[in-house]
Amino acid sequence: MVDAQITVNGKEAPIAPAAPHTTVLDFLRERGLTGTKEGCAEGECGACSVLVARPGVNNPTDWVAVNACLVPVAALDGQEIVTSEGLATPGAPGTPPALHPVQEEMAVRGGSQCGYCTPGFVCSMAAEYYRSDRCAHADGDAGAGADADSGAGPAGATGPEHGPNGFDLHALSGNLCRCTGYRPIRDAAFAVGTPAKEDPLAQRREQSPPEPVATAYVKDGSAFLRPSTLSEALHLLRERPDAVVVAGSTDWGVEVNIRSRRAGCVVAVDRLPELRELRVASDHIEIGAAQTLTEIERRLDGSVPLLAELFPQFASRLIRNSATLGGNLGTGSPIGDSPPVLLALEASVVLAGADGEREVPLADYFTGYRQSVRRPGELIRAVRIPLPLSPVTAFHKIAKRRFDDISSVAVAFALDIEDGTVRRARIGLGGVAATPIRALAAEAALEGKPWAAPTVEAAARVLRDQGTPMDDHRASARYRSAMLGQSLLKLYAQTTEAVPS
Repeated sequence: MVDAQITVNGKEAPIAPAAPHTTVLDFLRERGLTGTKEGCAEGECGACSVLVARPGVNNPTDWVAVNACLVPVAALDGQEIVTSEGLATPGAPGTPPALHPVQEEMAVRGGSQCGYCTPGFVCSMAAEYYRSDRCAHADGDAGAGADADSGAGPAGATGPEHGPNGFDLHALSGNLCRCTGYRPIRDAAFAVGTPAKEDPLAQRREQSPPEPVATAYVKDGSAFLRPSTLSEALHLLRERPDAVVVAGSTDWGVEVNIRSRRAGCVVAVDRLPELRELRVASDHIEIGAAQTLTEIERRLDGSVPLLAELFPQFASRLIRNSATLGGNLGTGSPIGDSPPVLLALEASVVLAGADGEREVPLADYFTGYRQSVRRPGELIRAVRIPLPLSPVTAFHKIAKRRFDDISSVAVAFALDIEDGTVRRARIGLGGVAATPIRALAAEAALEGKPWAAPTVEAAARVLRDQGTPMDDHRASARYRSAMLGQSLLKLYAQTTEAVPS
């Protein structure tokens, strides 16, 4: 097996002697690439962002921005990354390098003051700069066409958060700046043009990304292992039941950084081909558990409206570029954003073990706080969503910030309304119990009754009593209960114009 190495700004660099838990951030800084900064060590500030060459959605390779503070460097064995230092074009001997167009716009428009956050902004902005389906609008109108609340819209959409050059400001939702102010950064983002044909990073998109490599990186008694196939992974987990399974490391990376957690064995499953498929059948959609949320979002392209509403509210683009559905379900957190949506969609999880597979309805998957029916040695291989989809859906996330925040309450609705009557209702809840739950009593209060104010008001009172909400620093139990009822009233107000009552 070839020694573990990573290509950084076009040059190969051995991962050794880094420890298996060493992050990409620390690996780079130890090699003098100090543009990559540590701000929060939790993936919330974006000061550490770098570009990674990943399999593309619309072309062979996409340049994807990720949080270097969360990803173990061993997870990028055989992969290719670019830092803020690698964006500039080297000059002739004795002359400074030429700034990248993104760097140039940030400089001339005053997008940097102290400069601490700037390299991270530049890398996130560069990922959007190289997005292949970003397109400019000849009319230069930046005031119409996009959903200002969600940021959702077709490729090249315009609106308050989409520039006339097609730049989606949500690409920067995971980057924070404390001193410059966001207006000049926004101006810089909306001023960048399209990559020149001779731009090497633009040309790189037309070539295949590095193939995943099998990794067995062991140092000082700790191991980072990347099996080649699902079968290998399952047998490995049977032999090492103590192993920590990671995909995007957006959860485990926080444990390593903030709580100083260390694992004797980490098994990476994010590049397993069996976990990265997306199939649409006549009666269901199957989403591989190791696809990132960004990949799912772009491949589904709005065909599952409830998921399309979830994605812009799930953390930030930087996190969604690494996080997976399998990881979000696998942690078992009662405040994860995807479980309420998947519960409303009546999704199931496909669990794979060395002895075979089994399918479990998500409503039966969670058994307690961060506990599930998943057995030792099993992996979530895929999530299945039955078809057809309910036509009336909504996802309401109540949090202290509009974006990039943990929910106090999350509510997902999927309703079938025919001739003014609720034929079927599915409601998923998060943040109001030890596990994500279905609001069964509220569903029963709606089904078979007219979609009218008296029905909704009565069901809202039932919904307020669902779960066992608690008081904590995010919200009181009373507030959470109130928001459950208000959420249904809001859905009714949003749909009465489109659905006869």
